Amino acid sequence: MARPRRQSKPAAPSAEPSSAKVQPVSLKGIPASPGIAIGHAFIMDGQQSPIAKEFISPEEISLQINRFEEGLSRTRQEIVGVQKKIEQELGGDQAEIFNAHLMVLEDRTFIEEVIERIKNEHLCCEYVVSSVLRKYIEAFSHIEDEYMRERTADVEDVGNRILRHLTGARRQSPAELQKPVIVVSFDLSPSDTAAMDRDHVLGFVTTIGGPTSHTAIMAKSLEIPAVVGVDTATDRIRSDDLLIVDGTSGRIIINPEPSTLDHYRELREKLRTLDETLLRSRHLPAETPDGQRVQLCANIEQPGEVASVMAHGADGIGLYRTEFFYLNRKDLPTEDEQYEAYKQVAGAMAPHPVTIRSIDMGGDKFMSALRIPREMNPFMGQRAIRFCLARPDLFKVQLRAILRASAHGKIKLMYPMISGLEEVRAANAILEEARKELSAENKLFDEQMEVGAMIEVPSAAMILDLLAKEVKFFSIGTNDLIQYSLAVDRVNEKIAYLYEPAHPAVLRLIRQIIQVAHENNVWVGMCGEMAGEPAFALLLLGMGLDGFSTSPVNIPRVKQVIRSVPTFRAKEVVKEVFRLTTGKEIEAYVRTRLCEFVPDQCEL
Repeated sequence: MARPRRQSKPAAPSAEPSSAKVQPVSLKGIPASPGIAIGHAFIMDGQQSPIAKEFISPEEISLQINRFEEGLSRTRQEIVGVQKKIEQELGGDQAEIFNAHLMVLEDRTFIEEVIERIKNEHLCCEYVVSSVLRKYIEAFSHIEDEYMRERTADVEDVGNRILRHLTGARRQSPAELQKPVIVVSFDLSPSDTAAMDRDHVLGFVTTIGGPTSHTAIMAKSLEIPAVVGVDTATDRIRSDDLLIVDGTSGRIIINPEPSTLDHYRELREKLRTLDETLLRSRHLPAETPDGQRVQLCANIEQPGEVASVMAHGADGIGLYRTEFFYLNRKDLPTEDEQYEAYKQVAGAMAPHPVTIRSIDMGGDKFMSALRIPREMNPFMGQRAIRFCLARPDLFKVQLRAILRASAHGKIKLMYPMISGLEEVRAANAILEEARKELSAENKLFDEQMEVGAMIEVPSAAMILDLLAKEVKFFSIGTNDLIQYSLAVDRVNEKIAYLYEPAHPAVLRLIRQIIQVAHENNVWVGMCGEMAGEPAFALLLLGMGLDGFSTSPVNIPRVKQVIRSVPTFRAKEVVKEVFRLTTGKEIEAYVRTRLCEFVPDQCEL
């Protein structure tokens, strides 16, 4: 499980001095948590040294097995301790991330394989543990699904903990930092991130990771600027280098020129001032200067995010991703468990709407008691509504929970990845069965609960007039719509340059969806990443989009755009955009117009 990498002794620098007389270097990674951090690099080595292959005598087998079991026990105590700390500081939702770590410790296949190898191969326990974990990590790293690949960090974190207890090795924790620094590491475990003191960790950079990794999720919760997936981070950055970390663009600048440093300091201050100003307007409606009101909602994954939704001035929740209940667990969530969570969110948001998306699972996207086999192409496999219809028993449990929760607030149900009329009808038939069952049981639910469909497959966009007769609303899921329309795997870095939200074909498709929805008197919103980009918000406003749903932190800036641009001006932008021929031209033009309408966001 160890990876070869350069060793560096961390320094204890002061915060943000002048740039050194060294040639500046710029690196690019994946934005994980927005904001700008400026400070010295602290190189943290989280990898174990290679474990020597040592043979043992038959008499030592019991001793080695006991050492292994003791290592598991001590690791469990350590993780539970971290989990309790996170629960106190960040809440129960973030603490539940560590359930995945505890599951690794309880995995009978892992435990029995280690014990059997100690017995049969007469090897010391730390070598066997290291060897077995390497096999697991290798298997995870070759899984096509991005979410599952990123679960490699969970296995590796637990493995490193076990090995440290077995070998007596010690590593420096971010919690031990004494001065403000930017942490640079090959990877950071969720516990590393959670242990960070915001007074001492200004930002962080990792060589691996993605936007859906636990590290990225927790960085956003801590509001620490972060960039992940920087291939050469630990090779190019040295201890005590002065760094600029732009968590919004994914850019890292090593030993910047004084003028660059001044620019980013000024930009950082502007961002702080803008955020504070926008938050003071969170109670104002998302309404254009000429009176056009749109719905501006938030996307969430967990009930604990409701506080952030309300703090940022959302009109409701436009996308509640329910996959959370099915990840990192060995059993299936019960109806009551889901009901309580949905009820909590609906009650907290009332009278604002909460749109719950039925589970978008399937293929190799998760590992659970269902033991769903890996598919060759999971993005086009049995996922989302296809998976639900293949497992009506599981689907109905969720639908019953959603219906019961609808008695406690304004809940709306949304089916993902609809590609044809038959899927909507089949899903509605199961929903009707659930309604009849609850009525027979005298359980309350909203009989008028609205049902909608996500439009993220081109075939659905082409038959929108037919779908409009079956549902009450549409929500455009641009993340997948772009992927399927342009034949671009959105998690494949080799072709990331082809993933263009401003591609003329994508914009024509979105315009068509909005027009046909309105012709059929159906409300249409958007819950993909495009809805949270201020420049695209300007364009979507001009196209007549009824509602936007995005991450809570994006809401104030999108609201500022809506409140700054008259509808007729936004329509003028759209008209000009459709005269342009490439995505790059369109994006440049829209950003230029955004600067005219909302100068505050010109440099963002």
